[in-house]
Amino acid sequence: MGMKTTLITVLTLQLTLGAGARNIDPEGKLKPYFPPAKPTLKNLNALCLQGNGRPRYPASYIPASGYSYVRRAGNAVNRIEAWFTQCCHRGVAQGYKQILCCTKQAWETGLSQFCIEEYSTMTLVHKCCEKKQQGRWNCFEKEAPNPSYQRLPGYIAPLIPADKLFIWDPKKC
Repeated sequence: MGMKTTLITVLTLQLTLGAGARNIDPEGKLKPYFPPAKPTLKNLNALCLQGNGRPRYPASYIPASGYSYVRRAGNAVNRIEAWFTQCCHRGVAQGYKQILCCTKQAWETGLSQFCIEEYSTMTLVHKCCEKKQQGRWNCFEKEAPNPSYQRLPGYIAPLIPADKLFIWDPKKC
């Protein structure tokens, strides 16, 4: 079975590379940044001020076939980061408390959308999506590989607009 899996992997890589794709490992590039960490007062400055230094995942980055999980997770990162920008810099929220509330809503909304997309596939869903309510948020928070929202040195993120609308509800703060 291991030989068959290795052969399939090699053939997939050859076909992907033969199609003109770059020699990349999209899942390896995503793991250090998915899931995004829950916004807190402790990480809010880095979250807001270093957003353009955290990776984004344009459609051209992920091979057209396969990697559907990576595509969904990358879209979630792109969406959440765009919404963070809306909360931090577009004047929808004023002051730390409102910005924190807005970013938390953006984080939960983005990960909820990710889970909806996970359940719309015929594959296993992310383990955090299987949990309900606070258990889901606790799971994503625990799984976050970059809880302090540190930037990737030397990286400047391309501008990728959110693919879905986010409307912050200040009444939920």
